Amino acid sequence: MGSNVAKQGSYVAKQTDTINAWLLVDGTDQVLGRLAVRIATVLMGKHKPTYTAHVDTGDHVVVVNAAKIRVSPVLKPRDRLITYHTGFIGGLKQTPMVEVFEKNPARVVELAVRRMLPKTKMGKQMLGKLRVYPGDEHPHVAQQPQPFPETV
Repeated sequence: MGSNVAKQGSYVAKQTDTINAWLLVDGTDQVLGRLAVRIATVLMGKHKPTYTAHVDTGDHVVVVNAAKIRVSPVLKPRDRLITYHTGFIGGLKQTPMVEVFEKNPARVVELAVRRMLPKTKMGKQMLGKLRVYPGDEHPHVAQQPQPFPETV
């Protein structure tokens, strides 16, 4: 029959209740794919107990030393192609990852993270909270970014 125990509902976060922290990641000697997974998890907010799928509960992430990120194994960067399409017929463009990494290492990290985020409006909003810099200098000192947690 009926129970007298009150039913407890699940917690649903609201956009107004979320507090976004600032986290700092040092990319020195980090593997690109593994780092991108951890960054995407933090941008989505899945590392928090208040994660709600339809609300952006993620934190801001600042990545420094993107030029020192490595790709495993050794042959992969030469074989890996970064592909995009211009939208016109025959507009498939492919560039080796090595060339893109030499010109703009931040672009390689942004692409790796972007392709792990949802392909929605909220995914673009999450990507807006990612800042990548090739050197160890960044202009976000005023936000007092905390070190990136190793457990994420």
